[in-house]
Amino acid sequence: MAKKAKAVRAIDLYSGVGGWSLGLRLAGVEVVASYELWGPANETNFKNNSHQAQTVDIRRLAVEDLPSDIDIVVGSPPCTQFSYSNRGGGGDLADGLKDIIRFLTIVDHLKPRMWAMENVPRVAKIIQKELEPGGVLADFAHLGCATHVVDMAEYGIPQRRHRCIAGNFDVELLKSFKPTAHAPTLGAVVTALAESPVVDPLYGLSIPRSDLIDHVEEDLLSAEEVRINRANKMTHTVYNSMPFPDPMDRTVRTITATCTRVSRESIVIAVPGRSEAYRRLTLRERACLQGFPVTFQFYGANYGQKLRMIGNAVPPAFSYLMGYVLQGRQVKDAPSLCRAARNLKRPKPIPRETPPDRAGARYPANRTFKFAVPSLQLKSGVRFELANDCTSDIVTWKMAFYFGTSKAIHSIPLSEETAGYLDLAASPAMKSAVAPCLERIRRFVENADIANMQAVWTHRRPGGTRAFMLLDKLDEIGSATAHAIAPHSGEAWRLIEAIIQHHHGASAAALPGLAKLARNSARILAGLLIGSTVNPLLFARTHSGHARKRRTSL
Repeated sequence: MAKKAKAVRAIDLYSGVGGWSLGLRLAGVEVVASYELWGPANETNFKNNSHQAQTVDIRRLAVEDLPSDIDIVVGSPPCTQFSYSNRGGGGDLADGLKDIIRFLTIVDHLKPRMWAMENVPRVAKIIQKELEPGGVLADFAHLGCATHVVDMAEYGIPQRRHRCIAGNFDVELLKSFKPTAHAPTLGAVVTALAESPVVDPLYGLSIPRSDLIDHVEEDLLSAEEVRINRANKMTHTVYNSMPFPDPMDRTVRTITATCTRVSRESIVIAVPGRSEAYRRLTLRERACLQGFPVTFQFYGANYGQKLRMIGNAVPPAFSYLMGYVLQGRQVKDAPSLCRAARNLKRPKPIPRETPPDRAGARYPANRTFKFAVPSLQLKSGVRFELANDCTSDIVTWKMAFYFGTSKAIHSIPLSEETAGYLDLAASPAMKSAVAPCLERIRRFVENADIANMQAVWTHRRPGGTRAFMLLDKLDEIGSATAHAIAPHSGEAWRLIEAIIQHHHGASAAALPGLAKLARNSARILAGLLIGSTVNPLLFARTHSGHARKRRTSL
């Protein structure tokens, strides 16, 4: 009688909800145990994957307490300190490296045949640097660690999720799975989850629509939320543009662990058959796009917890392929994901539904506003913007101008002094060309309800002028003024050079980005003229309005 093949044994460190564990299990690997600090994630892992899921601080975990005879170690140490979404990449790298050190310490102790660690792309260069002599990871150089940044869409995940996968596995074997992988589009996933019965777009599982959990749609985005989302994506004050709404005919952008109804990271889709109607994705749509089967359940206490569970997870459809790679098995050995998952069932008990976020009715009194004027934006951070300043008792509004590079941002004050300087230096022809436009924006601001604009923006009371009304007028006048200046582009650049010299002195010629300003001299001068005309008026209107309120209250 033939001996039964010895099971390949694995542990999952920093396991979250068990994305690694599910994929490895489907690939025939026995996940002996997983380790995670966050209790709700462990509950989710245990109920879906039915193995020992320990709630433990891995930094304090004694290696002697780990199981022996382990063939594979996988895991995903926290990425927070390494992510560019954390203070623009200014996280505590030393703290983040503590978890990577701990992960490698466990690998070194257990001596598995294969190991793999997932994290954000930035970690690839950090690991390679720290593995060099004198680096904090130098003691682990013997583990054969190589780092690879992969786009999981190339491996069948319906999401352009770039991640660092580090380990001692055969990356060429992983790449050999690409030709057989076909990632569904965002539209295909959304459509599949709207059908009855629901057929999983990745795993082929069919369930009654009534069994689909966490597929409650949020309220549609309000007109203001649509406007903010569109601006954050298409005319962001710093980052380059992205489509709005998200296109349904391609894989989706990265699913994140946190996002708001108006964040740049939010995936927003158009509601079919309804004009200008938009919504965010449901939890179940996010989970499918993250590579989870429709049978997988999330045991979070609220909507935010489930968002975090999904966004932080390793896509199981990717870890399924990694399961074969870590066993050294070829593409021909791996059945389709649909076949491997055919026996998956929903765990019991079913988690309770968690209601999605509701649209905000009121906002903090110091709610910030900062948006680029679309007609005066040149991308890569070169822009004119309208913003409020909430640092004092009276909220003020003003335009600002920024240019240069991401590492060397410069500005020119849009002040009464700048307006006077440009007026003295401009030719009669230039003054005549721009005068009608400047008069139009002057009249608008003089008649606007600037003093109540912050109250309107925070939804505290009605007012005659919304902040976006002012932004739209600046956009309109900006376009008209640039058009009027265009025939005088040579003079426009001379005026711009002069005002830069006036404000920056001897260093003016060495400032970065001047060539871009020269190529777009009509728009730049238009913004300088409009901003230096508008800002003194905004200041005066704000303070005169508040003075009237004080007199009325006495």
